[in-house]
Amino acid sequence: MSVVSKRIIDMIDMLPESEQELALEMIKRIVLAWDSDFTKLTPLERERLTQSEKEIANGETVSHSDIDWN
Repeated sequence: MSVVSKRIIDMIDMLPESEQELALEMIKRIVLAWDSDFTKLTPLERERLTQSEKEIANGETVSHSDIDWN
């Protein structure tokens, strides 16, 4: 978790519960305005995707037919 995320959590924790709900709704609106269809990647998601793409390009994958499902 980033330093900013921790600061936001600390600040929200100072609020009464009813105000915390308001803060949550505001954050939801900010996120939806930034990525309305949830297609943008976080830095961690981008890193994982890049690593996965490298593994696929290098043939480092497992075929479903190679898995013993029993």
